[in-house]
Amino acid sequence: MYRAEIVANQSVQEEIINLLEEHIPDILYTIIPLVTGRGKNSYKMGDGTWPETNFVLFSYIKDENVEIVRAIIQAVKKRFTDEGIKLFFVKAEE
Repeated sequence: MYRAEIVANQSVQEEIINLLEEHIPDILYTIIPLVTGRGKNSYKMGDGTWPETNFVLFSYIKDENVEIVRAIIQAVKKRFTDEGIKLFFVKAEE
């Protein structure tokens, strides 16, 4: 089992959730809807200077679904090339 951590621009949140639920119908997740910070290429601070914000989605993923999640995020990145979208996996114990 792995903990998937997705950090992305809020503009792609609905797209990511819809794809995850479509391809992994029993997926459970938690969303932190408003996240600010500095990424590799930009700031997302939710203010007048840096108005954009991110969200974070956490989900515990069965080993057999890891590649599905990876493929979903790669597809969203390819479709929305200008949005910051990051995926991290951490090995988790049940």
